[in-house]
Amino acid sequence: MKLFGTMKINELGHLEIGKCDSTDLVKKYGTPLYVMDETLIRDNCKLFKTNFTSKNIQTEIIYASKAFLTLAMCTLINEEGLSLDVVSGGELYTAIKANFPTHKIYMHGNNKTKEELTMAIKTGIGRIIVDNKCELDLIENICKAYNKKISILLRVNPGIETNTHEYIKTTKNSSKFGISIFDKDIFNIVNKLNSNKYIDFKGFHSHIGSQILNEESFYEEINVMMNFIKEVSEKCGTTIQELNLGGGFGVYYSKKDRPINLKNLLKNMLDKIKSKADEFKLPYPKIMIEPGRSIVANAGTTLYQVGCTKKTHSGKHYVFVDGGMNDNPRTALYNAQYEAAIANRMNDEKEGIYTITGRCCESGDIIAKDISLPHPNIGDIIAVSTTGAYNYSMASNYNRLPRPSVIFVKNGNSKCIVRRETYEDIIKNDLPL
Repeated sequence: MKLFGTMKINELGHLEIGKCDSTDLVKKYGTPLYVMDETLIRDNCKLFKTNFTSKNIQTEIIYASKAFLTLAMCTLINEEGLSLDVVSGGELYTAIKANFPTHKIYMHGNNKTKEELTMAIKTGIGRIIVDNKCELDLIENICKAYNKKISILLRVNPGIETNTHEYIKTTKNSSKFGISIFDKDIFNIVNKLNSNKYIDFKGFHSHIGSQILNEESFYEEINVMMNFIKEVSEKCGTTIQELNLGGGFGVYYSKKDRPINLKNLLKNMLDKIKSKADEFKLPYPKIMIEPGRSIVANAGTTLYQVGCTKKTHSGKHYVFVDGGMNDNPRTALYNAQYEAAIANRMNDEKEGIYTITGRCCESGDIIAKDISLPHPNIGDIIAVSTTGAYNYSMASNYNRLPRPSVIFVKNGNSKCIVRRETYEDIIKNDLPL
């Protein structure tokens, strides 16, 4: 298992994260347990802030909170100087309750409800990223009712195919997101936006997908979007002030992944935008990006306790742990690949190939497939790495299992930021017949 950030093997042969022994964390908090390396999260924020800068172009880093969001995470993101992208009323409410500066909040979503848009407009968030024509009408009506004006970006689909999982491609021509740049009405929409007294049209948003490991996809996005901006400027006579290029920066999950060198990529992206703007004699738009997974994924490790093991008649070895697809559905959803180790026996010799499975009543309840491990014993601690993104945020109560606790670790200290659910939490919204 590859180690990230502050992870190390200590003198006892135990996995250590943030100078905290994983076995001590299990004794204190129980399992399953989401462990977040606070130092690595902050370092990743700084990497983006430091490298996505230009003396010619104004930039902004917007954390894609759907990857992982809690009150504590909102505070951390604000402390690191990033803005926040939310995609629902629940995420917006979390940000508001965490006292996140509302002018730094960007709201996404392809089907925002009237209630969500009203909350966003009344709160005075920085931008609404508008997905479709219907939403524009709804926003205008809400603004009229409250005598408000809201700044927006229009989400467009540049029609770029990316080499990633089908479910996380967002700009193929059949995608549900955004308005195609090839839509015959796109220029009419821009003209209407420019004349709307309730809407301050700032520019465009594009996001080509998630877990992208090919830098050329990002350069193609820039090329297509800058050409589109040139065409809009010529046909609509308007200056595009802002261009949000979304996120999608891929990370390491297993040996098959070759993440892009982010420092080089971020610099090259800005260089290419400047070059295109100069070529087209366009003013430099403000450029935003929305990293999420790339900030938190490698910072997360989930700890489980081994229950039983089983060798099937066909010879397959299973390790059963006390979590499953309810705390990590990504393997079932995307056939995601993970690395794992026995956290209390990191130096032991690997003896076999095991598939780590959960306790849910589903054959697809698999956490990590075909992992080389020492022979697991009852009570051993299994660590699964790179679970910081889309694990807690996608967790469920399937089979009425309580969701795990989340802790931050740093410099030998641990802090619970989400308490473990109880059975009472499971039934608290139930009503008797």
